[in-house]
Amino acid sequence: QVQLVESGGGLVQPGGSLRLSCAASGFTFSDYAMAWFRQAPGKQRDFVAAIGIGGITNYADSVKGRFTVSRDNAENTAYLQMDNLKPEDTAIYYCRTWINRVFWGQGTQVTVSS
Repeated sequence: QVQLVESGGGLVQPGGSLRLSCAASGFTFSDYAMAWFRQAPGKQRDFVAAIGIGGITNYADSVKGRFTVSRDNAENTAYLQMDNLKPEDTAIYYCRTWINRVFWGQGTQVTVSS
């Protein structure tokens, strides 16, 4: 079955960096686009970044120039490199794919605070 497992979250000071990973299994990873979303307390889940099967990327305006999405098809893993983090980046980060329906990971908490 399709499984997505995020890791790499944590507590970081403003201006710091984190790299999130999304380990995928149960499907042919290289055949599907991957996306990252985030959900802050009391808010809706919002799009952050996506990467297609050809490596084309797309970002929310709020993270452009600070976040980089990538994928390693040999490792069946998607990544989100987050630099120059801000307190407003604090959220649970989820990876997502779509294979006839949407699949979500369980999420990983990112807290940006001094």
